[in-house]
Amino acid sequence: MTCFGQGEYTAKRKQMVNTQLKARDIKDPATLYAMSNVPRHLFVPQKLQSQAYLDGPLPIGMGQTISQPYIVAFMTQELRVKSKDKVLEIGTGSGYQAAVLAKIVDSVYTIEIVKDLALTAQDRLKELGYTNVNVKWGDGYHGWPMKAPFDAIMVTAGADSIPQPLIDQLKVGGRLIIPVGPNNSVRRLILIKKMENKIISKKLIPVRFVPFTRKH
Repeated sequence: MTCFGQGEYTAKRKQMVNTQLKARDIKDPATLYAMSNVPRHLFVPQKLQSQAYLDGPLPIGMGQTISQPYIVAFMTQELRVKSKDKVLEIGTGSGYQAAVLAKIVDSVYTIEIVKDLALTAQDRLKELGYTNVNVKWGDGYHGWPMKAPFDAIMVTAGADSIPQPLIDQLKVGGRLIIPVGPNNSVRRLILIKKMENKIISKKLIPVRFVPFTRKH
Protein backbone atom coordinates (compact mmCIF):
# COMPACT_ATOMS: atom_id res chain seq x y z
CA MET A 1 0.00 0.00 0.00
CA THR A 2 1.28 3.47 -0.88
CA CYS A 3 2.16 5.64 2.11
CA PHE A 4 1.59 9.37 1.82
CA GLY A 5 3.13 12.12 3.91
CA GLN A 6 1.21 15.21 4.94
CA GLY A 7 2.66 17.14 2.00
CA GLU A 8 1.22 14.64 -0.47
CA TYR A 9 -2.18 14.82 1.20
CA THR A 10 -2.09 18.62 1.09
CA ALA A 11 -1.31 18.48 -2.63
CA LYS A 12 -4.11 15.99 -3.24
CA ARG A 13 -6.55 18.16 -1.30
CA LYS A 14 -5.59 21.21 -3.35
CA GLN A 15 -6.07 19.20 -6.54
CA MET A 16 -9.48 18.01 -5.28
CA VAL A 17 -10.60 21.59 -4.68
CA ASN A 18 -9.36 22.78 -8.07
CA THR A 19 -10.62 19.91 -10.25
CA GLN A 20 -13.72 18.66 -8.42
CA LEU A 21 -15.06 21.88 -6.93
CA LYS A 22 -13.81 25.07 -8.57
CA ALA A 23 -14.00 23.49 -12.02
CA ARG A 24 -17.68 22.79 -11.42
CA ASP A 25 -20.05 25.20 -9.73
CA ILE A 26 -18.55 25.62 -6.25
CA LYS A 27 -17.68 29.31 -5.95
CA ASP A 28 -18.52 30.25 -2.36
CA PRO A 29 -15.24 31.41 -0.74
CA ALA A 30 -16.14 30.09 2.72
CA THR A 31 -16.98 26.64 1.34
CA LEU A 32 -13.78 26.50 -0.69
CA TYR A 33 -11.76 27.60 2.34
CA ALA A 34 -13.27 24.87 4.50
CA MET A 35 -12.81 22.15 1.89
CA SER A 36 -9.20 23.28 1.44
CA ASN A 37 -8.43 23.09 5.14
CA VAL A 38 -10.21 20.01 6.50
CA PRO A 39 -7.99 16.89 6.23
CA ARG A 40 -10.48 14.49 4.64
CA HIS A 41 -7.99 11.60 4.82
CA LEU A 42 -8.24 11.65 8.62
CA PHE A 43 -11.99 11.01 8.43
CA VAL A 44 -11.77 7.72 6.53
CA PRO A 45 -10.39 4.29 7.54
CA GLN A 46 -6.59 4.20 7.40
CA LYS A 47 -6.57 1.63 4.60
CA LEU A 48 -8.59 4.05 2.42
CA GLN A 49 -6.63 7.24 3.16
CA SER A 50 -4.86 7.16 -0.20
CA GLN A 51 -8.32 7.39 -1.85
CA ALA A 52 -9.64 10.17 0.39
CA TYR A 53 -9.44 12.92 -2.24
CA LEU A 54 -10.89 10.97 -5.15
CA ASP A 55 -14.20 12.06 -6.71
CA GLY A 56 -16.54 9.68 -4.91
CA PRO A 57 -17.93 8.41 -1.59
CA LEU A 58 -16.05 5.92 0.60
CA PRO A 59 -17.23 3.36 3.17
CA ILE A 60 -16.56 4.25 6.81
CA GLY A 61 -17.97 1.07 8.41
CA MET A 62 -21.33 0.14 9.94
CA GLY A 63 -22.89 0.28 6.47
CA GLN A 64 -22.28 4.04 6.27
CA THR A 65 -20.29 6.23 3.87
CA ILE A 66 -18.48 9.54 3.72
CA SER A 67 -20.04 11.59 0.92
CA GLN A 68 -18.35 12.55 -2.32
CA PRO A 69 -16.37 15.81 -1.81
CA TYR A 70 -18.47 17.62 -4.42
CA ILE A 71 -21.71 16.76 -2.59
CA VAL A 72 -20.27 17.94 0.74
CA ALA A 73 -19.26 21.23 -0.87
CA PHE A 74 -22.52 21.61 -2.80
CA MET A 75 -24.70 21.14 0.28
CA THR A 76 -22.52 23.50 2.30
CA GLN A 77 -22.66 26.17 -0.40
CA GLU A 78 -26.44 25.87 -0.82
CA LEU A 79 -27.04 26.41 2.92
CA ARG A 80 -25.28 29.80 2.68
CA VAL A 81 -24.14 29.60 6.28
CA LYS A 82 -22.46 32.56 7.98
CA SER A 83 -19.82 32.98 10.65
CA LYS A 84 -22.28 33.57 13.51
CA ASP A 85 -24.65 30.73 12.60
CA LYS A 86 -25.65 27.78 14.76
CA VAL A 87 -26.11 24.70 12.57
CA LEU A 88 -27.71 21.31 13.17
CA GLU A 89 -26.50 18.27 11.20
CA ILE A 90 -28.37 14.98 11.10
CA GLY A 91 -26.07 12.06 10.26
CA THR A 92 -22.60 12.68 11.71
CA GLY A 93 -20.96 9.67 10.08
CA SER A 94 -17.21 10.14 10.32
CA GLY A 95 -17.59 13.80 11.31
CA TYR A 96 -16.22 15.20 8.04
CA GLN A 97 -19.22 17.33 7.06
CA ALA A 98 -19.44 18.67 10.62
CA ALA A 99 -15.76 19.64 10.44
CA VAL A 100 -16.33 21.47 7.14
CA LEU A 101 -19.25 23.40 8.64
CA ALA A 102 -17.21 24.10 11.78
CA LYS A 103 -14.62 25.94 9.70
CA ILE A 104 -17.33 28.42 8.66
CA VAL A 105 -19.91 28.78 11.44
CA ASP A 106 -19.97 29.56 15.15
CA SER A 107 -21.24 26.17 16.33
CA VAL A 108 -22.31 22.80 14.97
CA TYR A 109 -24.64 20.33 16.69
CA THR A 110 -24.57 16.93 15.02
CA ILE A 111 -26.58 13.76 15.73
CA GLU A 112 -25.63 10.19 14.77
CA ILE A 113 -27.91 7.19 15.30
CA VAL A 114 -25.09 4.59 15.14
CA LYS A 115 -23.49 4.68 18.59
CA ASP A 116 -20.02 3.51 17.56
CA LEU A 117 -19.85 6.10 14.78
CA ALA A 118 -21.05 8.86 17.12
CA LEU A 119 -18.41 8.05 19.74
CA THR A 120 -15.62 7.68 17.19
CA ALA A 121 -16.56 10.95 15.46
CA GLN A 122 -16.71 12.74 18.79
CA ASP A 123 -13.20 11.57 19.71
CA ARG A 124 -11.83 12.35 16.24
CA LEU A 125 -13.26 15.87 16.14
CA LYS A 126 -11.96 16.59 19.64
CA GLU A 127 -8.51 15.25 18.78
CA LEU A 128 -8.37 17.40 15.63
CA GLY A 129 -9.33 20.53 17.55
CA TYR A 130 -12.90 21.12 16.36
CA THR A 131 -14.02 22.57 19.69
CA ASN A 132 -17.17 24.14 18.23
CA VAL A 133 -18.71 20.78 17.25
CA ASN A 134 -21.09 18.99 19.65
CA VAL A 135 -21.87 15.34 18.89
CA LYS A 136 -24.88 13.42 20.21
CA TRP A 137 -25.87 9.78 19.81
CA GLY A 138 -29.58 9.61 19.06
CA ASP A 139 -32.49 9.67 16.64
CA GLY A 140 -32.06 12.67 14.35
CA TYR A 141 -35.74 12.74 13.38
CA HIS A 142 -36.49 14.69 16.54
CA GLY A 143 -33.62 17.13 16.05
CA TRP A 144 -32.04 18.72 19.12
CA PRO A 145 -34.83 20.70 20.83
CA MET A 146 -32.66 21.84 23.76
CA LYS A 147 -30.33 23.67 21.35
CA ALA A 148 -32.98 25.01 18.94
CA PRO A 149 -33.64 27.19 17.06
CA PHE A 150 -31.00 26.78 14.36
CA ASP A 151 -29.94 29.11 11.57
CA ALA A 152 -29.46 26.13 9.24
CA ILE A 153 -30.04 22.38 9.26
CA MET A 154 -28.32 19.80 7.06
CA VAL A 155 -29.50 16.19 6.74
CA THR A 156 -26.93 13.78 5.31
CA ALA A 157 -29.18 10.72 5.03
CA GLY A 158 -31.93 10.00 2.52
CA ALA A 159 -35.45 10.47 3.88
CA ASP A 160 -38.88 9.55 2.55
CA SER A 161 -40.18 12.93 3.71
CA ILE A 162 -39.01 16.01 5.62
CA PRO A 163 -39.29 15.53 9.41
CA GLN A 164 -41.60 18.18 10.85
CA PRO A 165 -39.51 18.57 14.06
CA LEU A 166 -36.60 19.82 11.94
CA ILE A 167 -38.75 22.48 10.28
CA ASP A 168 -40.05 23.47 13.72
CA GLN A 169 -36.49 23.90 15.02
CA LEU A 170 -35.43 26.16 12.15
CA LYS A 171 -35.33 29.92 12.71
CA VAL A 172 -37.50 32.14 10.56
CA GLY A 173 -35.30 32.93 7.56
CA GLY A 174 -33.33 29.72 8.15
CA ARG A 175 -32.52 27.07 5.56
CA LEU A 176 -32.69 23.28 5.57
CA ILE A 177 -31.19 20.92 3.02
CA ILE A 178 -32.18 17.25 2.85
CA PRO A 179 -32.18 14.35 0.32
CA VAL A 180 -35.79 13.21 -0.19
CA GLY A 181 -37.25 10.35 -2.18
CA PRO A 182 -38.13 6.63 -2.19
CA ASN A 183 -35.70 4.27 -0.46
CA ASN A 184 -33.14 2.40 -2.61
CA SER A 185 -33.38 4.89 -5.44
CA VAL A 186 -32.00 8.23 -6.53
CA ARG A 187 -33.29 10.99 -4.27
CA ARG A 188 -33.50 14.72 -4.83
CA LEU A 189 -31.81 17.32 -2.66
CA ILE A 190 -34.49 19.69 -1.38
CA LEU A 191 -33.68 23.15 -0.06
CA ILE A 192 -36.21 24.59 2.38
CA LYS A 193 -36.39 28.23 3.46
CA LYS A 194 -38.61 28.97 6.45
CA MET A 195 -40.48 32.27 6.16
CA GLU A 196 -42.78 33.90 8.71
CA ASN A 197 -45.96 32.41 7.30
CA LYS A 198 -44.83 29.89 4.71
CA ILE A 199 -42.22 27.37 3.66
CA ILE A 200 -40.42 27.81 0.34
CA SER A 201 -38.93 24.67 -1.17
CA LYS A 202 -36.60 24.23 -4.11
CA LYS A 203 -35.55 21.03 -5.85
CA LEU A 204 -31.82 20.72 -6.45
CA ILE A 205 -29.65 17.93 -7.85
CA PRO A 206 -30.33 14.16 -7.78
CA VAL A 207 -28.21 12.30 -5.20
CA ARG A 208 -27.70 8.92 -3.55
CA PHE A 209 -27.47 8.72 0.25
CA VAL A 210 -27.66 5.99 2.86
CA PRO A 211 -31.19 5.81 4.32
CA PHE A 212 -32.38 7.97 7.19
CA THR A 213 -32.81 5.41 9.98
CA ARG A 214 -34.95 5.65 13.13
CA LYS A 215 -34.83 4.15 16.58
CA HIS A 216 -37.66 1.69 17.20
